[in-house]
Amino acid sequence: MVHISDGILSLPVLAAGWAITAVLIAVALWWSKRKGSIAEEIPKLSVMTAAFFVASLVHIAVGPTSVHLILCGLVGIMLGILAYPAIFIGLLLQAFLFGHGGVTVLGVNTVDMGIPALVAYGIFKAGNKLTPSKSMTSKASILGALAGGIAVALAVSLTAGMLYTLGEEYAWAIKALILYHIPIIVIEAIIAGSVVAFLARVKPELIGG
Repeated sequence: MVHISDGILSLPVLAAGWAITAVLIAVALWWSKRKGSIAEEIPKLSVMTAAFFVASLVHIAVGPTSVHLILCGLVGIMLGILAYPAIFIGLLLQAFLFGHGGVTVLGVNTVDMGIPALVAYGIFKAGNKLTPSKSMTSKASILGALAGGIAVALAVSLTAGMLYTLGEEYAWAIKALILYHIPIIVIEAIIAGSVVAFLARVKPELIGG
C-alpha cells in the first residue's frame, strides 16, 4: 500500500517531505483565499476528505502486502488546489486514529498522494480547455478516468521512489507495490470517470476547486 510507516525512511527524506508539504499547504490556502472564500468550500472539502479517509481504510490482502483505494485523483478533480490540505487532514486522522502510516512520515505520505491529486486536477482542467467541442458528460468521463488513473500511477511511483532511497534490499517491496496496484489504477480510473461524468450531468458546479 502507499502508506509508508514510521521508522523506515531517513531523516533527510522525512525533512524534505515535511518541507514540501508545509509549502504546498500554505500556497493552497493562500491561493484559495485569494480566489474566493475558503468557507464556501468547507462542505465539499469535508465530504471529499471523508471519502479519502474511508477509502484508504479498506485494505485488501494481496500476497505479502495489501492494497486499497486511494481516490487521490477524484479528490484532486473535485477540490482543485485544496486537495493537498484535504489529503493531509485525511492522513493525519488515519495516523492518529488507526495507526496507518505515522506522524513522522506524514509529510512524505502527503507528498506521495497530494501531488498526484494536484496533477489530476491539472489534467482535468487542461483537458477541458483543449476539448471545448465535446459534450460535457462524455468529456468529463474520459478526462476523469484519465486523471484518476494517472494520479494513482503517480502515487505508486512516488512511494516507490521513497522506498528506493532505502537501498536494494527494498527492491522486492517496490516490485510488489507496482504490480499489486495495477488493478487499483484501472478500478480508480473507472470510479473517477463515472463519478465525474455523473456530476457533470447533474451538478457540474461541484467539479473543480
